[in-house]
Amino acid sequence: MPTIGVLALQGAFNAHAQALRQLNADVREIRLPQDLDGVDGVVLPGGESTTMSQLLLSSGVFDVLTQRIADGLPALGTCAGLILLAKQVLDARPDQVSCSVLNVTVRRNGYGRQIDSFEADIAITGLETPFTAVFIRAPIIEEVGNGVEILAMHDGAPVAVASQNVLAASFHPELTSDVRFHELFLHMISSGSTARGAR
Repeated sequence: MPTIGVLALQGAFNAHAQALRQLNADVREIRLPQDLDGVDGVVLPGGESTTMSQLLLSSGVFDVLTQRIADGLPALGTCAGLILLAKQVLDARPDQVSCSVLNVTVRRNGYGRQIDSFEADIAITGLETPFTAVFIRAPIIEEVGNGVEILAMHDGAPVAVASQNVLAASFHPELTSDVRFHELFLHMISSGSTARGAR
């Protein structure tokens, strides 16, 4: 099974690690640039995107991570992780950075504050039955550019997308007992496609 690096600077990285281990993946926590050596994929978890942005810079991980993903390293980003992958981020702080490897425009906290959190059953390409998506201070994908496939919609807006080696979601798949979204990521690594075969 692949070795998956989970960015462990801030946010819900433990929940991602547990989901991946359920699928028999080898998990490595990423805190320093050298931790990325030899991983087959990387997860950017939910959390506070501005804090994660600052920690990526101060740890020295940002440049190495960005280059690895640009060179083809498979990446999964959820909630704040989606923000860190997006090419354009609306309502971002001036000092906030993004890897700019996913051709989408997102708006931070587009679904509202913590009190506005909700769950919704959504249909996701590649999954046979609906997935219960957990939205917590989630970003809204406002625009999808060329080369990006929409995998799921909610209330008229994309909430899961894929582009070449990147899979991303507005919601938190790691906060449910359903590991099928993580399975899609592992399938992407093994086959080069995020949307083949129902799960």
